[in-house]
Amino acid sequence: MRIAMVSVQASPLTENTGQGAHVAELCAGLSSAGHELTVYTRREDFTSPDRVGAEGYDVVHVSAGPARVLAEKELWAHLGDFAEFLTGQWQQRRPDVVHAHHWTSGLVSMISAHHRQIPVVHSYHGFGESDVEQRRGAEALVARRAAWFTATSSAEVERLCQLGVRRAKVSVIPSGVNPAFFSPDGPTEFHDGRMRIVVVGEPGPGTSSAAIGAALSTVDNVELVSTGAVPRARRAMVLRSADIAVCAPDAEKYGIAVLEAMACGVPVVATSVGALSDIVVPEVTGLLVQPRDARRLARSLTTLLADETRREQFGIAARDRVLGRYSRHRLAKEAAGVYERVSTGLGSARAVTPAP
Repeated sequence: MRIAMVSVQASPLTENTGQGAHVAELCAGLSSAGHELTVYTRREDFTSPDRVGAEGYDVVHVSAGPARVLAEKELWAHLGDFAEFLTGQWQQRRPDVVHAHHWTSGLVSMISAHHRQIPVVHSYHGFGESDVEQRRGAEALVARRAAWFTATSSAEVERLCQLGVRRAKVSVIPSGVNPAFFSPDGPTEFHDGRMRIVVVGEPGPGTSSAAIGAALSTVDNVELVSTGAVPRARRAMVLRSADIAVCAPDAEKYGIAVLEAMACGVPVVATSVGALSDIVVPEVTGLLVQPRDARRLARSLTTLLADETRREQFGIAARDRVLGRYSRHRLAKEAAGVYERVSTGLGSARAVTPAP
């Protein structure tokens, strides 16, 4: 199947654990299954090549506005150029299906796909989080015209339904990881023998760092390490050195950083928000606490640090959960099922939500 991925604001070539990484893992899984993938993303650096290969798929850098990072308010004026480029590309070589990520991608995909009657699958990746006044209208247009919708978590499904999207046209396709790369086996970053808590996820506000610090203040011989700035090539080494991984944001769309830790056989303490509520099975693969509950987070960390047997059991179960539910290959298979459905005109069929 020929698939066009549109991710205007997040390149799959980036090193983060957000939308770009979500798209990258999905594309890698689909390409390894034999599908032809092209990702279209906006050029944010004038040195970026027009087209570059990555794990079996191509990334096309589209010139739409100045070659630098733009806020959505600035980007709005250049979306027409992006849509015009896509229209030209798809007139020359029509994809079987388009998968758009975030509202800017959804808008340009709807405009460009309309001329060739190409079905569009849309992933919102957040709602109403910008100061662009046209965004609500664009999201409403996408809600009316998309052939299908995918959500990364059950929480996002609920939000989509509140916006008027029919539940029967939504499939849960969460983020995934490569369990062959993120594995318990392999080199481990050296450390001095103290117990180690590794903080995973994107750095920023709302990570309950005060609670983590409070937990450490009550335990001897524990060090704290963050993977926030660690390149992907080294993250597995750091994760393998962890006794516990902690991820404590106030909101989380993807959960990729936690999946990477779990794939390495590391038990997780996380806040019960967004995708993390689906990924972490309490008392099986780790522990869940309410966001901003510093006391409970500190207690969970100290209790788990003191129980080696429990940590080992959680780590084994965490790896098994990734293999059974969150490998890039399984998620690619589920996405391909959605694409087949809409490309063969079965978009009105009932959505099938995979087992948790």
